[in-house]
Amino acid sequence: MSTGAQFGYLIAAICFILALKGLSAPKTARYGNWAGAAGAVIAVAVTLSVGHLQHLGLILGAVAVGAVIGVPAATRVKMTAMPQLVAIFNGVGGGAAALVALIEFLTVASQSSKIAMGDQAATVFTVLVGSVSFAGSMVTFAKLQELMTTRPVVLPAGRWISGAVFVAAVGLAVAGLPVRSTGLLVTLLLVSLGLGVLFVLPVGGADVPIVISLLNAFTGLTVAASGYVLGNTLLIVAGTLVGASGTILTRLMAAAMGRPLTGILFGAFRASVAGPAAAAQNRPVRSGTPEDIAILLGYARKVIVVPGYGLAVAQGQHTIRELADLLTARGVKVAYGIHPVAGRMPGHMNVLLAEANVPYESLLEMDEANMELSSADVALVVGANDVVNPAARTSPGAPIYGMPILNVDSAAAVVFCKRSLRPGFAGIENELLYDPKTTLLFGDAKESLSKVVAAVKAL
Repeated sequence: MSTGAQFGYLIAAICFILALKGLSAPKTARYGNWAGAAGAVIAVAVTLSVGHLQHLGLILGAVAVGAVIGVPAATRVKMTAMPQLVAIFNGVGGGAAALVALIEFLTVASQSSKIAMGDQAATVFTVLVGSVSFAGSMVTFAKLQELMTTRPVVLPAGRWISGAVFVAAVGLAVAGLPVRSTGLLVTLLLVSLGLGVLFVLPVGGADVPIVISLLNAFTGLTVAASGYVLGNTLLIVAGTLVGASGTILTRLMAAAMGRPLTGILFGAFRASVAGPAAAAQNRPVRSGTPEDIAILLGYARKVIVVPGYGLAVAQGQHTIRELADLLTARGVKVAYGIHPVAGRMPGHMNVLLAEANVPYESLLEMDEANMELSSADVALVVGANDVVNPAARTSPGAPIYGMPILNVDSAAAVVFCKRSLRPGFAGIENELLYDPKTTLLFGDAKESLSKVVAAVKAL
C-alpha cells in the first residue's frame, strides 16, 4: 500500500475518533456525525483508489444498491423507529464481516496449502461472533418493531438448549483452528446463527436496547478481526473503536437499569416471567380536562416535565416546548427530567427535545431531576411509564425491580398524559396511575398538549 493511501487511512481513523468524541455531548453531536461521515467517505475513496481491485463494477453496483436502500430508510425513519434501524444496520454489519471472513478463507485456501494460525483464529472468531450479532440483531429488530412479542421468550428447557448450542459453537470454533475445512466453518456459521437467536429471545421489555448495544460491540469486534484477516489497519481501528464504545455504553445502560448485565441477559431463566398486567377497568382513576391541567400548571411554582416514548410517537416535542415557554412567561420554573433509558435507546429523549430547540440547560439528568422533583408542585409525565413506575422500588417480582427511576411520586401533584391505562414496554401495571394525587389526561400526547396550551393562553 502506498504512503498516500496509508495517510488517507490515518485521516479516516482520526475522523472516527473525533466522531466518538463529538457524540459524547449533545452540543457537539452534530459535528461528531459529520466527522464520522467524512471518515467513511475518505476510507471508501482511498480503498477505491489504491488499484488492484477486481470486479470493480460489481463493487460500485453494490454500493449503488446499498445507497438506494439506505438513504430513504435513514431519511424517512421516525424517531420512534430509530432503535429498530440501529439494530438492523448493526446486524447487517456483523453478518457482512462474517461472510467476508469466510470468503477470504475460501480464497486463500484455494491459493495456498497453508494458512497462518493467526489468520485462521481471526476467521473462526469473525464467523462465530459476526453470526451471533446478525441473528441476535434481527430478533431485537423484530421485538422492537413488534413483529413478535416484546416480552422474554423462554423455551422449555431453554437454558439447557442454549447451553448445548453454545458448547457446540465453541467446540466447532476450537476444532476449526488447526484444520482447513470449509464444511466445518459453514456449520459453525449456522450453529452461531442459532446461538444468536437463543441469546436474545429471553430478553424483553426495556432490556432490549441494552442488548442492541452489546451486539453493536460484538459487531465492532468482528470488524476488527476481519481487518486482521484482510490486513486492513483501518478496519482494525474502526472495529476496535466500535467494540470499546459499545462495551462502555452497555455497562452504563446496565448501571442505569440498576442490574448486572448477567441478570439482564439470563434473568428470565432464573425467575418466572411476569404475566400480562391485570385488567384495571374496575379500579378508580382521577382524570381531568385540559382546562383542569392548565390551571394546575399555570399556577404552579415549579413543573418538572418527564418525557417518554409516547411523546416521541405523537411527535409532541414542539408542543411541549410551546407549553414550557408559556409557563415560563408566567413565572413558572420548568425543567425536563431525563431518564437514561427513556424511550427505546440512550439519548432518545435528548435528541427528541433538541429537535424542538429545548435549551440543554433545561435537561436534568436523573439524579438532579430527582432532587428537583421533591420540591416540584407538578410532575408532568408525557408518554413515559416504566421509568416512573414505583414497582421498581416496591415489587421484587417485577421485571424492572431495582431499576433507578424518576421519583415523580415525590412531587406534590402528578399529571399523566396517556392514551389509555395500558402498561408500558415492560408489560406491568403502574400503581402511580391510581394514586389520589395523580390526574390523568387521556388522548394523543400532541393533541392533549395542544388543548392544554390553548387553555393556558386563556388563563
